[in-house]
Amino acid sequence: MHILLTDRLICPRCGPGFGLILIADLLENRRVIEGSLGCPNCRDRFPVQEGFGDLRPPPRKTGAAAPDIGAPASPSAIEVAALLGLTDGPGHVALIGDIAGHATALAGLVPGVEFIGIAPGLRGWEEEEGVSRLNAGVPLPFGNRSLRGVGLFAEGELSVAVDPSMAGELARVVARDGRIAVWRAGGARAGSMVREWEEALRAEGLDVLASEEEAVVVRQVAP
Repeated sequence: MHILLTDRLICPRCGPGFGLILIADLLENRRVIEGSLGCPNCRDRFPVQEGFGDLRPPPRKTGAAAPDIGAPASPSAIEVAALLGLTDGPGHVALIGDIAGHATALAGLVPGVEFIGIAPGLRGWEEEEGVSRLNAGVPLPFGNRSLRGVGLFAEGELSVAVDPSMAGELARVVARDGRIAVWRAGGARAGSMVREWEEALRAEGLDVLASEEEAVVVRQVAP
């Protein structure tokens, strides 16, 4: 986890007014390898182990280790970068669920952007430049307007269900002119889920840039 990302993290329990305080036990090349993030309000601590941060709100259930995530066959990393409008840095971009499998490739394509993969299956990845790894749920552990973009599939599992009810949280964390891209996943309802996401994001005041069967892309227009 890059040390500068910790400035953008908030307590998922207490909300946007409560940033987290980093206690770093091991730093390498400005990346937090071991330590914790503490909330000064509720006193909860969120561990960082082998570079992987657990930012889920309590209660944080532990279970069998999730299998490592691989790069999805579609969309390609280049398509992800294009639809999110990423050509150069700086900035922070969240990749939620299986789309986070492209984080390494995207870090190579767009230097200067820190890609935040949010999925339990990233725990086994090695720490690398340009990629921060988290487990998180809803509320998302990011400050208001703190991200340049977000990418995800229309449906899937994180710590909680990934579905259009998250639209308000995504709108909250994306900065002005930042983008949210939602791709179609497999399954009988895949196409209708993209449309549901489009309606939910539009209802949050985001501007629709592209609406296709396979994906919807919106832009944050609020200050």
